[in-house]
Amino acid sequence: MGRVAVALIVSSWVIPISILVNHIVPDPYMDEIFHVPQTQQYCKGNFRSWDPMITTPPGLYIVSLAHVACLFPGLIFMNAAPSFSKTCTTSILRSTNGVLAIFCSILIYELITHLRPALENKRATLYTVVLTLYPLHWFFTYLYYTDVLSLTAVLATYLLSLKEKYWTSALLGGFAVLVRQTNIIWIMFIVCTGVINLTLAQQKENPELDKSSILEVKDVRSPSRKIVTTGSNLRKRRPNNHVNTPEHFPYKATIRTLPHSAGLFKEIHIMFLRLWQLKWELFTSFSPFFVILVAFLAFVYWNGSIVLGAKDAHTISPHLAQLLYFSLVSALFLAPAHFSLDQVAAVAQSFWKNKPLSILEWCIALIAGCLSVRFFSIAHPYLLADNRHYTFYLWRKVINTHSLMKYLLVPLYVYSWFSISEILAKSRPKIWVLAYFLASAATLVPAPLIELRYYTTPFFFLVLHSDIDNKYSWFLMGMLYIAINIFTMFMFLFRPFSWNHEPGIQRFLW
Repeated sequence: MGRVAVALIVSSWVIPISILVNHIVPDPYMDEIFHVPQTQQYCKGNFRSWDPMITTPPGLYIVSLAHVACLFPGLIFMNAAPSFSKTCTTSILRSTNGVLAIFCSILIYELITHLRPALENKRATLYTVVLTLYPLHWFFTYLYYTDVLSLTAVLATYLLSLKEKYWTSALLGGFAVLVRQTNIIWIMFIVCTGVINLTLAQQKENPELDKSSILEVKDVRSPSRKIVTTGSNLRKRRPNNHVNTPEHFPYKATIRTLPHSAGLFKEIHIMFLRLWQLKWELFTSFSPFFVILVAFLAFVYWNGSIVLGAKDAHTISPHLAQLLYFSLVSALFLAPAHFSLDQVAAVAQSFWKNKPLSILEWCIALIAGCLSVRFFSIAHPYLLADNRHYTFYLWRKVINTHSLMKYLLVPLYVYSWFSISEILAKSRPKIWVLAYFLASAATLVPAPLIELRYYTTPFFFLVLHSDIDNKYSWFLMGMLYIAINIFTMFMFLFRPFSWNHEPGIQRFLW
């Protein structure tokens, strides 16, 4: 029932707003001027055609062809399509993302219920609806961009990996990279998550147990059989009747005191012990993902760059400040969780609990933040010149409003990261939090252009693993997202403007 309810609720706004957008903005706009004509060439069967300004692979165009092919018989029956190529209009191509947004909402629901099986259906539905309203995801549902398909492909890959359907997950992961190249990082993060889940399966029901790393190993084919080992006996815990199966591991490791009482190095130590013992099972299950990685590296070597076109405008740059912007933007979109009095008190309590170490961590973080905004903050020419994007105004009116402002924001950036880490560590091992930080850095730091839509995938991984149980926080987040969505869509549709140096109507968007 939850899936159906989610699909119906999301459809209730996707369909009418799509009709409104296509009525007011019928022609391709912004990046659509590249994506729409390219797909139309594919609709004509001209698969050798390629616009050199397009930076991403043709995954979206392939899905759109399948979407149009599904619609075409019905349109022919209604005498609404003279030919297949004529069916590939801007509105029909945009509808690809509308369908994907509904499917993505179902994936979000499935992930929430899988990660939190004790959550009741009504709450899972509420959380899903709120997340589907996330402004950066919601807005691009109505335009022909790659963002919705990219997120959908990555979340589908993750869900199948969590269900230990690794080969199918790898196939979808390969397609996710075909939609957007940076998804290779999230595919590798999904592999890391799978390895962590298999080597550090947690059981938090018995916090009173001894805080040494007690590891319980069970044979799931025979639940009564178990071996509890500590210390040097870790190497002797595998029974002789082990069978290699790529889809399902016969042993589940349970570290009862992780992640709260064990440190990061303890987790790494135990994880590597298990990695060695499960090396063949892990290799069998995750080898398809590494085929994708090798193929991706071969592509980068052949292409000479990670992007396909417009290489000069998308060169890899050490943009460390991106991590700071991401932390604050994500915390603000989750403001009821990160800036509530309870969360500020929790961060402060964590600080005082380990005061000497915490002082050192904050000092290092503040210094690193100041150095990042001083030496590794990039003002891309697109950012400075294009006043159609909200980042143009954020840069001029907030970050760059005064020479000291970018430094005054550093404590907020640092607090946001510590708050994110504190919330994630409640439900995930510390090594998972570290892997998440590294994946976010690998995605964002090389990008010279500040684009808030680049933050969408790491944001969803963040919120899916944040145990935010207060329904009032979710309600406030939903109200915040609705207000932002109404404002941004109103500005896009009803506040057009003109440029003196370029003909045509211009519109505000993310």
